[in-house]
Amino acid sequence: MTEMTVFEHSTTDPAYRCCRLCPRQCRVDRGAGRRGACGESDACRVADMCAHFGEEPVLSGARGSGTVFFSGCSCRCFFCQNHQISLEGGGRVLSDDQLLARVLQLVEKGVHNINFVTPDHFWPHVRRLCRRLRRRGVELPFIYNCSGYQEPALIDQIAETIDIFLPDFKFADPELARQCMGDSRYPEIARSAIARMIVAKGALYPWDDSGQVTACRGVLVRHLVLPGQVENSLAVLDCLAMLGDNHLALSVMSQFRPTPGCRSHGMLTHAVRSAEYDRVCQYVADIGFDRVFIQPDAGDPDYLPDFDREDDVFAGNRR
Repeated sequence: MTEMTVFEHSTTDPAYRCCRLCPRQCRVDRGAGRRGACGESDACRVADMCAHFGEEPVLSGARGSGTVFFSGCSCRCFFCQNHQISLEGGGRVLSDDQLLARVLQLVEKGVHNINFVTPDHFWPHVRRLCRRLRRRGVELPFIYNCSGYQEPALIDQIAETIDIFLPDFKFADPELARQCMGDSRYPEIARSAIARMIVAKGALYPWDDSGQVTACRGVLVRHLVLPGQVENSLAVLDCLAMLGDNHLALSVMSQFRPTPGCRSHGMLTHAVRSAEYDRVCQYVADIGFDRVFIQPDAGDPDYLPDFDREDDVFAGNRR
């Protein structure tokens, strides 16, 4: 029988039985239906798939990045811009075969890559999917789009399958990390994980910030500037400067918007001010990074997600 006619039933991967896929090391038996620190069992849940045009030009290009938004998250920042799916349970269960079929539809649309968003707690599913796609002859780059809160010991294994790492580096301030996502170890964990990503994949290649040529391998690090937290951003940049040379690709984002979690925590309750963002961007230039995406005018509001609008999560993708 050919691959086309084989129906694969999803089975519980041993990694889910005593889950240690993220730094929280909760050891929950997700295979028994229990939910880990990420909020998920071993049933792979996906909130949206689309040809997305709101990523950096070197990823979105002219035909979009084939994004797969997984439900749940082990980082669990209260201000998450994707809070509807990372914290509030949005999404639906897909079997291995359903996941493959949906991703192949994205491939048929001509997307430049397959972009797995928050994939770490479903890594066994993602790895199986990538292997099946390669057997089908899909040669598009695979992107690991993550929070930076990754288990460093798994990076080498992930790099065997993934072509591009797209991590956040959110916090250099341990206390801010504790307040926002409950783990003061975040700075050191993210630093170690990103360092391993850089060793495994190197600089983003090719580099074409116009988007006419999209990247096929390497590392692009994102940082979201938070209101009132400029010193944290400057410290993040210092950390990144020590991890790589000035050719490390960066995306410095201004798109923060307060979420319901911000109001309940009494923190980060307004947008980033222009003066704050400008100060961070000036520091990027002062350090000497030369491959940088910036977001003037606080980003494009049409690319802020609303996962309650099924099949129309990003208004900007309609353009």
